[in-house]
Amino acid sequence: MKIIELVLDEEQEDSGVEAISIVESPAIEEDFVALKKQDIKLAEVNKDKKLLMGALLVPNKPIFRKNEDDEYYIYFSKDTIRKASQLYLKNGNQNNSTLEHQHSLNGLTLVESWIVESETNDKSRLYNMNVPVGTWMGTVKVNNDDVWNEYVKTNKVKGFSIEGYFADKMERPKESIKEDMEADVLLAKIESIVKGEKVELNLINDAKKQIKALDTIYEYKQEKDKPIASGIETLNKLKKEINNAKSDINVYVQVEKQIPKFESLLNEAAVTLSFLEKGAKELGIKPEAMKEFQNLNDTVFIADRDVKYLKKVVDLAKKTLKDFK
Repeated sequence: MKIIELVLDEEQEDSGVEAISIVESPAIEEDFVALKKQDIKLAEVNKDKKLLMGALLVPNKPIFRKNEDDEYYIYFSKDTIRKASQLYLKNGNQNNSTLEHQHSLNGLTLVESWIVESETNDKSRLYNMNVPVGTWMGTVKVNNDDVWNEYVKTNKVKGFSIEGYFADKMERPKESIKEDMEADVLLAKIESIVKGEKVELNLINDAKKQIKALDTIYEYKQEKDKPIASGIETLNKLKKEINNAKSDINVYVQVEKQIPKFESLLNEAAVTLSFLEKGAKELGIKPEAMKEFQNLNDTVFIADRDVKYLKKVVDLAKKTLKDFK
């Protein structure tokens, strides 16, 4: 991937930094430089005085850029950063501020500007800002209550970003610079991998939890399947038995057809008994003395009882079938 150094074009009047923007996340533009991803947060120097401190440009720091399908890195040398910081004040741009490189802001002024000269004895270290030597630092006074309350206090903005025009210097950086940049690129890749591993680890933990939760479905199935299967089996058996029972009960239709015939036989037998009883009286004997009379009478009694029973069975069969419809 290409690594391009951006430099000041001294022949262009508008070359250099034009404004400082307070931003939250990086943007990708083309010729107009709007650098946001510095990974260095703002420090509230004084909440009462509404002062913010932060890095404006970091030397030899690779900044990823994308122009349509072309991907590359840009960087600023220490010399370019120093010249840009001086030119910014020389041109009287310290009151030029924007929000997210889109909206002009009033009431923001760069009141301090310096280049870090020492890794240990620098004002930035008092605020735990571990920036390299050659970094352009700045302190901005926020005389805008809306900006302070809505964006600074709510952490909607987290850093400074510069706006301006620079020329491309199409050459490889010196070896020392190249090594620093490659180290930063490698660090960025490592951070990306670590973040990816964290995401992957979270996904793995989620997967483990989901597996455990899904296993309960199997356990639940095993617990409930047996009684349900047993119930289905029992009902199927009952259904079969009920169908068989219905088939058996339907025999009542045949019985019902026979009952009138049986009643007719009983009536005929009753008539015969009446004639036998009359004939016995004419002969002056008791009907019971006649063997045929006695046998017929006993048979009629039993048959009459059975017919009455069959009638009750038929009625009960009809009622039972009606209940199972």
